[in-house]
This record gives sequence, C-alpha cells and structure tokens, in this order.
Amino acid sequence: MSDQHPSLALRFRGFLPVVIDVETGGFNSQTDALLEIAAVLIEMDAQGNLRPSTRIQFHVDPFPGANLEQAALDFTGIDPSNPLRGAVSEETALKGVFEPIRKAVKQHGCSRAVLVGHNSFFDQGFLNAATDRADIKRSPFHPFSSFDTATLAGLVYGQTVLAKACEAAGIRFSQREAHSALYDATRTAELFCSMVNRFKTLGGWPPPPAKTIPPTLAKALD
Repeated sequence: MSDQHPSLALRFRGFLPVVIDVETGGFNSQTDALLEIAAVLIEMDAQGNLRPSTRIQFHVDPFPGANLEQAALDFTGIDPSNPLRGAVSEETALKGVFEPIRKAVKQHGCSRAVLVGHNSFFDQGFLNAATDRADIKRSPFHPFSSFDTATLAGLVYGQTVLAKACEAAGIRFSQREAHSALYDATRTAELFCSMVNRFKTLGGWPPPPAKTIPPTLAKALD
C-alpha cells in the first residue's frame, strides 16, 4: 500500500468518496425506472490532491412494472425500448458498479464508500431502491450519508446548478452532452475534486492541531 492511501482514508473519516449519477423515468425512486447509472472513483495523488479516476457506466432496463414519465424521457432523451442501448438488469448493473468500488475501498484502506452526487439525495434514493429490488444484501455505500456537491458549490462558488458551478470552477460543461449519467458524473467528480483541493490550497486541510487544556486548568475543572 502506497503512502497516499492512508491519507485518502483519513481525509474522509474512513470513507471513500465515489461519485454516482443516475438517469431515471421520473422522480419517485420506489415507482419510477432507473435507466442509467454511472460511477466515478476518486483517488489522491502524492501531494494530497484529489482527482477522478475509474469511470463506470451501465444502461439499465426498467424493472417490471416501472413507471416511465414521458416528461422525464423527453428531458434525458432516453428511449428505453431502443435495443442499441445495450441495457442490462438492475442487478447486473449494480453488481458491475459495486465490484470495483469494493476493490477500491479495500485498496485505499477505507471502511466503506460514501456517495457523492449533485443533489445527492436523488441519486442515493434511486441507488438504494434498486439495491433493495435486486436483493443485494451488502452495498459498499453508507446507507444514508452522502456528500452533496450542490450544497458544497453553493458554499464555495455561490452556485447550485451543476452547469453554473462547473463554469465558476473553470470546468467545461456542455449542455448538449448533459443528462447522460456518465457525463454528469464526470463533471460532478471534477467539481467535487476542485472544491476539496481548493479548500486544501487555502489552508483548510489538514486542520490545525487541537488545543490541549493545561493540566492545572484541567485539574481545576474536575
């Protein structure tokens, strides 16, 4: 194990940040179809800066009985019936995403993955619902903790829309390519890394050593 791996584990309290983006047939994770899922793994270089690494993508067949809202399909441009999509079942897609994440968690000395997403509650809801439907007992992700780049970008750049936040961070963003799970996950990963690295550059990480209470004061407080 290289010296950088413990640093990545320590940076997020044993969590490995993994960017997830989904494209769906609506807003309800319990009833609406999961149509695409993409993941981007994060790594740390020798200087302690984050950068995107491995990218994973699957087109997904709607689960039996799934709802498909036409407005959502028009927004994403996805045709679920197109055989050229090469879509797979939710179970196959999730196992294909989870396997490399589990390997990365172990490689970096982390305890589990934590989902990073733009409006992360949405991606986490669909990921958890699909995991339950596929009867996958051990997800590598924390079940409810996540890092939301919309919130972070609002703090750092005063922008909460992904395209606007990327623009503020100097990251190229194409509206024509947007609303593909892999494209949005890639841009979100770049945005997340840029914000974490900027915080480090400005002196925010590592934090200063905790101040200790002088023994005489500690004794007086007992």
